[in-house]
Amino acid sequence: MPLQDPAQGSVFPSLSSSSWSRTQRRASLPAAMDLELNFEISRTAEFILNRNFTRVALQFPDDLLKHSTKVVTCLRNKLGSGNKVGLFVMADTTFGSCCVDEVGASHIGADCVIHYGHTCLSPTSTLPAFCVFGKASISISLCVEKLSSYFGTNGKPIVVLYGLEYAHAISHIKEALVEAMPKTKLELIFADVMCSSINPLEDHRKSNGLGYLGSCSSVNSLGAATGTRCSLGGLIWDLLEGRRVEDYLLLWIGPDNSAFSNVVLTFIGCEIVRYDATEDQLVTDVSQQKRILKRRYYLVERAKDANMVGILVGTLGVAGYLHMIHQMKELIMLAGKKAYTLVMGRPNPAKLANFPECDVFIYISCAQTALLDSKEFLAPVITPFEAMLAFSRGSQWTGTYVMEFRDLISSSQLEVSKQPEEARFSFLKGGYVEDFELQENGDGDNDGTLALANATEKALQLRNRDPDSLVKGIAKSGAEFFVTRSYHGLETQANSSSPEPYLIGRSGKASGYKDEKSEPETL
Repeated sequence: MPLQDPAQGSVFPSLSSSSWSRTQRRASLPAAMDLELNFEISRTAEFILNRNFTRVALQFPDDLLKHSTKVVTCLRNKLGSGNKVGLFVMADTTFGSCCVDEVGASHIGADCVIHYGHTCLSPTSTLPAFCVFGKASISISLCVEKLSSYFGTNGKPIVVLYGLEYAHAISHIKEALVEAMPKTKLELIFADVMCSSINPLEDHRKSNGLGYLGSCSSVNSLGAATGTRCSLGGLIWDLLEGRRVEDYLLLWIGPDNSAFSNVVLTFIGCEIVRYDATEDQLVTDVSQQKRILKRRYYLVERAKDANMVGILVGTLGVAGYLHMIHQMKELIMLAGKKAYTLVMGRPNPAKLANFPECDVFIYISCAQTALLDSKEFLAPVITPFEAMLAFSRGSQWTGTYVMEFRDLISSSQLEVSKQPEEARFSFLKGGYVEDFELQENGDGDNDGTLALANATEKALQLRNRDPDSLVKGIAKSGAEFFVTRSYHGLETQANSSSPEPYLIGRSGKASGYKDEKSEPETL
């Protein structure tokens, strides 16, 4: 929900009026925050002035956009009249609002981006960014009461993770828990925020061609333990020596959102508990989130039988996305399949229905927007990690799930072409299939376009068995196929090259054009 004025008694991000009244009576922290503190105007101005930025893009999600003018006014007053800093408000991002919109910022030649609201803290490619997480309301006393009673009955060591909007209250919760449980020898680890500012490496293109190394990823960004250090979704924490992540109970403070789903799927082998600060309740059953893996495994099996694969570009700003596109193309090609790259903003069933020739789509985006519920789509949408499992011969799913596509970049050598060209068993078709059928039919671009035409004709005929179907005959080239499938609009005389005289059409209103004779009214 959108932020409301401090006079109306809400905080950023806001709660419903009933929830706010309830938490206000509980003496929540913070009880009443003004606009300047909620949007961290002072820290933002300091970030801009210290780095001498002159053109600054302010990125707001849809629910906070109506407060952009007030933020601009406060920020301009804090910067001072002597500083000629251009402030530009950005909204309606092409992809997920949790990522920094570098493309939109480049349109106005911005030096940096100030990102407001929920963020995935994915590293940027070219522009520095400063993230304002917000300060969600939470009752410290009630939270500590719930957690201490639960920790007292659980003997496992605990790692506390949280949504970034609650980062402002974590130190208070930690102190209160220590006071509430002085005699308990409990191994309790609180994650720290990795950073609030993102500084891409100046010469990121020369960084082994990966383009994602920067200050925000100075610590390994893998969502699993690397030695004694773990990090995920902008949080970082250290484990005791000899411990694994699976040895800990993970406590999540925050709502059931994409960030929490990222934690559940990444650490699927851990016991996870969630504290809902809005409802003041401890949720111990996260089976619904874990059940997602069953469907993801089914989508991997469907992807194995695909011949045409569409690569959906779900980000144009997250560092390393271009390298991942090339890596997916190579993987698909070596698996004997055809790949087509599509850039269309946020995918939906109507958009993807325009490409019925594609049997499966690979969605390349940040970790928190990677999982699309594709039940209503004509073809499944999978992640790069699932594509690795589907198109790599001999690969098996061990239960580990990788959400961050940057963790897959050059993580393993693509040796699909070295595998013997032998049939494999398809669980969906109930028989053996040959993945290299497309390559055996011939090589070259013409064969690729013919394969695309044949697959599309088959797909359309299955959906439309009417004899008057638009697809007639077999296309001999890619151009012929697209001409057969495309809508031409008004009829054109293809055989006549001479220009036709123009004709004056009708004029007036649809209820009665000027060339229509008016009929006499009948009484």
